[in-house]
Amino acid sequence: MHMRNLLLIPALLGFCAAAALADTAPKAAHANIMNAQGMQIGTAKLKAVKDGVQISVKVAGLSAGDHGIHIHTVGKCEGPAFTTAGGHFNPTSAHHGMNNTMDPHPHAGDLPNLKVAANGKGSATVVAKGVTLGDGANSLFHDGGTSLVIHAKADDLMSDPSGNSGDRVACGVISK
Repeated sequence: MHMRNLLLIPALLGFCAAAALADTAPKAAHANIMNAQGMQIGTAKLKAVKDGVQISVKVAGLSAGDHGIHIHTVGKCEGPAFTTAGGHFNPTSAHHGMNNTMDPHPHAGDLPNLKVAANGKGSATVVAKGVTLGDGANSLFHDGGTSLVIHAKADDLMSDPSGNSGDRVACGVISK
């Protein structure tokens, strides 16, 4: 009986350590979205949810219509072209677009289009499935960070690599 209790102690310590580490993962994040001229045009609030990360975006000053919006693999937003944000966040090497006929799809950086009204304002709340604010390959805080990029045109939701969504017109670094 005494030996069994001694064997339980390391298991309990391991469980407690894992629980403590899980509690240190950020529960929320944000991004200040800037246009090509360096002016802030919006914000994104991110929070950990059951299946991934919920992203709530609010923008103003964009052209009316649908705009592609994606998580990009580098946490750097140097205008005017925002190429420093790198490609789409794709830790599993999946295909772009929820309507892509090739498997696996969609990749982790894919998000539905952002609808912008005639007054230039838009907002959306979406869940980026399979990503995390914690540690690991699917973390939005991997080495180098990530960013949220808004494109000039609608994403067709199927073409590799970026859904024919056009130029990058706004960008925000995802921060803790």
